[in-house]
Amino acid sequence: MSVEKRIEELNIELPEPKAPVGAYVATKIVGKILFISGQISIDKNSKLIKGKVGKDLDVNQAYQAAERCGLSILSHAKNACGGDLEKIRSCIKLTGFVNSTEDFTDQPKVINGASDIISKILGIKGAHTRAAVSVNSLPLGVAVEVDGLFEIN
Repeated sequence: MSVEKRIEELNIELPEPKAPVGAYVATKIVGKILFISGQISIDKNSKLIKGKVGKDLDVNQAYQAAERCGLSILSHAKNACGGDLEKIRSCIKLTGFVNSTEDFTDQPKVINGASDIISKILGIKGAHTRAAVSVNSLPLGVAVEVDGLFEIN
């Protein structure tokens, strides 16, 4: 099944890729590797998902924030691949950052939101390595940020 067909069957709408807010590019292709800059948690209405996980958000809310990051990553990947997600051969790695309290230890459960949605959409090509890291704060006060590496044709 094609990636676009899977997106349609899952009733998923990829968000519009957001322009960078700093001195960097959203995507960069080097050889056959596509780098996607960190995508912050933004809801369907383009509102920032802010807060500290373990205080302002629970694991489920943070999982959903990470899922939104995963959708943004795929949106940028699609844009970088000229609108064709079939050009993705493999998701290589995701790195997830969780704005969490000092005693919060479920960062992997949070970043599963990004991992799960990318795997659902890309199928076997979505299997990847990963890091899930706790941080004291993130840009604009968001709860989650995730970046990604992909192999493309």
